[in-house]
Amino acid sequence: MASAALLLLLLLPFALFSETLAQTPAPPGPTPAGPINITGILAQGGQFGTFIRLLNESRLITQLENQLNNSQGEGLTIIAPTDNGFNALKSGALNNLDDQQKSQLLLYHVLPKFYTVTDLQTVSNPVRTQAGDWGLNFTGQPNSNQVNVSTGVVTVPINNKLREQRPLCVLVVDQVLLPEALFGNHTAAPPPKAPAPGADKPPADGETPPKSDAANPPTNDKGAAVRNGVGLGLVLSFGLIVISFLS
Repeated sequence: MASAALLLLLLLPFALFSETLAQTPAPPGPTPAGPINITGILAQGGQFGTFIRLLNESRLITQLENQLNNSQGEGLTIIAPTDNGFNALKSGALNNLDDQQKSQLLLYHVLPKFYTVTDLQTVSNPVRTQAGDWGLNFTGQPNSNQVNVSTGVVTVPINNKLREQRPLCVLVVDQVLLPEALFGNHTAAPPPKAPAPGADKPPADGETPPKSDAANPPTNDKGAAVRNGVGLGLVLSFGLIVISFLS
C-alpha cells in the first residue's frame, strides 16, 4: 500500500505537466503576405511623384493592383520613370495627349509578366506591354548586368531596381519611354512651308536683288532717235543759210 502511494506521488508531476502542454495553444504559423501596394513601393523610392500621380489620376493603379494580387496571374514588371525623366519632356508633351493616350503611355511602362533584370538580358524581342501591340526591345550589355530598353524613339538604360521579388519587379529609368505611335513624329522638325504662288524668291547670299520696273522705267528708244534726227536737220539747215549769205 505504501509503495503504491509513493508511485502515485512520483507520477503526479508528470501528469500535471502533460495537462499543461495540452492546454497551451500552438504557436501561430507564418502570417500570409498582404496585397502588394504599388503606390507604397514607388513612394519608398522617393523620386516617382509624377508617375504615382498619373497612375492615380487615370485610376490604373487599382487595375494593376487587382491584376497583380490575382494568384493566377503571371505577375507584373513596372518600368518606372523618375520625376527627372518627366521634367525632361518637351513642354506640353503630356498636355497634348487625351486621357486615353495618357493611359496608353502609362501602360506602355508595364509588362504583363514578372521579369528579372537577368531575364531581360536574353528575352525575345519585342516584349509585349500592357498597352497592347506596343512592344519594347531589351538589349543586354556584354560582360555586364546593364540592360537598355528601346522604344524606337528613345533608348534608355535601366539604372536600378526597387523590387525584384515575385510577383512584382519594379525597375528604374531616368527617361519616359515614348512609344513611337504617339511620339514618333515629335522628334522631326516640321517641313518648310511652300512659297505662295507667284511669290518672289528671296535672293541668294551675295546676290544683288533685281531692281524693280518702278525704279527703272523703260527708255523709249524710238522717241529719242526722232528727237536726235530733228535736231541734226536744224543744224544742217542753219549751216546752209550761213554759207549762202557769205557767198
